[in-house]
Amino acid sequence: VQLQASGGGLVQAGGSLRLSCAASGGTFRTYGMGWFRQAPGKEREFVAAIDWSGKSSYYADPVKGRFTISRDNAKNTVALQMNSLNPDDTANYSCAADKGSWGSNYPYAYDYWGQGTLVTVSS
Repeated sequence: VQLQASGGGLVQAGGSLRLSCAASGGTFRTYGMGWFRQAPGKEREFVAAIDWSGKSSYYADPVKGRFTISRDNAKNTVALQMNSLNPDDTANYSCAADKGSWGSNYPYAYDYWGQGTLVTVSS
């Protein structure tokens, strides 16, 4: 399974970005999917996850109410809509696939990882 994240860029505080992750190979529709981020000098942290069906999703506290994860199993894509961005959201954002179908907030639960896309939020 290959995962390719895109959509990152430079945005001002208060702005929005939409990240997308395209999957190839494997059976995307059966995987739970997650987004993680890593800021310079910091550990990787969980952002959001969604189950295989798209009916269940959950978020890290810092992004609740601002970010929305969604998926399109027909297109093998998962998206992360990010609104009300602030400088603390600056990080490299990666998508990951969990063969266990449900997604998780723990990185070790994921089987496949993409390279990530950089998001920079200026103040």
